Amino acid sequence: MDTYTVLLVDDEEEVIQIIMKKINWEEMGFSVIGYANNGVKALEMVEEFQPDVVMTDIKMPYMDGLELSYRIKTEYPGTKILLFTGFDTFEYAKEAVHLEIEEYILKPVNALELTRVFEKLKGKLDAEISEKRNVETLQNYYLESLPLLQANFYTTLIEGRIRQEELSKYLCDYQISFEGPCFCCLVVHTSASQGAGNMNPLLLSTAVQKQAQELLGEPWKAKSFSYLGNTVLIAQLDNESQTAELTDACDRFCSYVRRIIGAVVTVGIGQACGDILELAKSYSGAREAVSYRVIYGASRAINIQEIAPQEVSREDLQDEGEMAQLFKTIRLGREEEIPGEVDRYWSHISAMTSSPQQYHIRVMNLVSALYSFSVNHELAAEEFSGDVRKLYGSLLDLEPEQLKEWLQDTSRAFHRKLQSARSRSTQSFVSRAKEYVRNNYADGELSLDSICQALGVSNSYFSSTFKKETGSSFIGYLTDYRMERASRLLLETKEKSYIIAKQVGYTDPNYFSYVFKRRFGVSPSKYRAEHNKSE
Repeated sequence: MDTYTVLLVDDEEEVIQIIMKKINWEEMGFSVIGYANNGVKALEMVEEFQPDVVMTDIKMPYMDGLELSYRIKTEYPGTKILLFTGFDTFEYAKEAVHLEIEEYILKPVNALELTRVFEKLKGKLDAEISEKRNVETLQNYYLESLPLLQANFYTTLIEGRIRQEELSKYLCDYQISFEGPCFCCLVVHTSASQGAGNMNPLLLSTAVQKQAQELLGEPWKAKSFSYLGNTVLIAQLDNESQTAELTDACDRFCSYVRRIIGAVVTVGIGQACGDILELAKSYSGAREAVSYRVIYGASRAINIQEIAPQEVSREDLQDEGEMAQLFKTIRLGREEEIPGEVDRYWSHISAMTSSPQQYHIRVMNLVSALYSFSVNHELAAEEFSGDVRKLYGSLLDLEPEQLKEWLQDTSRAFHRKLQSARSRSTQSFVSRAKEYVRNNYADGELSLDSICQALGVSNSYFSSTFKKETGSSFIGYLTDYRMERASRLLLETKEKSYIIAKQVGYTDPNYFSYVFKRRFGVSPSKYRAEHNKSE
């Protein structure tokens, strides 16, 4: 049982002593913490002890009971006040009502009446305490549940199941702030079969998630949560062009966790968007990017807009349905894997087909799925360039084995077209980089960062792609190009070395001479002298 504290205030001490003796305070659930003989002293004691109840006379020196009551109600509104006085004056009673005093008691104080007053007051205090505790319990439970509620909201958000009219309420209720103005989904996938020795996959994934929250979550104001076995982060960007910088940060993160905890981690980066309700598309893109690790390698960041812009559907990316695995093999697998996937798919539809009508529906669905795949991936497939209805009719005339063989041939053709499209895209990308070098090699500020900014890609993607296509790093290629230009200028002009150094992008002539000698084995002046002598 709760015990409540009482402060007695009266300028007549004998009145206070009588009141203290008339009530069995302990049995009532109260304890008298002290008494004061004027309002000023009483206020000091209220400030020090903050009693639950103050029982005060009205007529007192220095500060009367009404002023004391006013000060207590203003500064300690939870304190209950009982007024007792020998003056049955209407004005006093009126003021007591105005101050929301609990009881207005006339002297002399009757023990029975006073007991009744405190019993009533005890019930009121108990009810208030119980209500407060219930509210506090609910508040604590809510705060404890908040991370789970937030994670559930993020999951619903990336699934595209939040409506515009619901958004503000969710953000307010779950205490979530999205400053933006741009947003981007990251999917952090930890390989369960590679790296980290014999560490439990769940512990490994948890360790990666913690590192992701610290190294990516804080700098990018990202919301982090687990979903379908991966860590998902919703990063906040200043603008869409920051995705290149974000990709580089993710790439460094992958290298860091590989080095520190031995985890093989792939981070997929989705498309940037200006509305958080578009994050479902960004998440789909990030998840799609992770699947490309079979082509571009794991333990790195993969930005869906960099690696396969022509392969991103203009509609929501989907990987569900009966043909999902076959389509995945067409996009990401090896050509020799396609017949096996066609066999698997064919076994499935054969088992599900028990009538000619069902067979016709299956063929119709097959043609529709292949047509959508070709359109979404911008494949100029000859089979679908004409009347699709005629194609459907001609396929119905084929025997099941012939139709299966047609599906294999079509799938192989799609696979080759995608491979060719990737190759053309990469070659075009590298050609643009080489052209940029030809036009800007004299710029002393030309660097990996500046060319990536000009091309709108991340350093990690540019570096790996450029080296894969040319066999050289970008800095190595730039240096070779500058040295070739410098050697020609040394032979074709009479300019001094420091002038030529500046013309090919070197502000420091000594460093230019060092690089030149490392490339050709002799200093620029000796190179010029030897070649002029041979002529």
